[in-house]
Amino acid sequence: MDIAEEIKRIATSKLTDSNLFIVDVIVSSKRGPRKVLVLLDGDNAISIDACAELSRALAQDLDEVSWLEEAYTLEVSTPGVDHPLKLQRQYPKHIGRSLRVKLAEKTVEGKLVAIEGEKMTLAEETGSGKKKVVTNIDIVFSEIEKALVLVSFK
Repeated sequence: MDIAEEIKRIATSKLTDSNLFIVDVIVSSKRGPRKVLVLLDGDNAISIDACAELSRALAQDLDEVSWLEEAYTLEVSTPGVDHPLKLQRQYPKHIGRSLRVKLAEKTVEGKLVAIEGEKMTLAEETGSGKKKVVTNIDIVFSEIEKALVLVSFK
């Protein structure tokens, strides 16, 4: 049994708001108690109360299962900038933000300007001053290996 997948299934069943979804469950077993990190995201902003509510509901169920016998620490959090976007559902709320997208052949960086069906469009800037050129690049979601939201203050 895949513990992370089972925890994700249980966590998903505990969600009461259809705008919320589980992005990932990361189970680490380094020295000391096992850490269970549940990454919760939403179509809109997420409150700390939503994370706390899921944490309480999930902890209650996890305390009752036999396959998670050893001590663990449970953390329910939203994915930060250090967690790549994993689900297509995460992209729309990042329109207007800078992304770094790793493809098989290259890495592209630009501002997310649109999402249509199975592709997104990034506006990539090259050059500077009067020689600055903005090129729109269409990327099919299935070609993305990793995408990070970049924090920029431009």
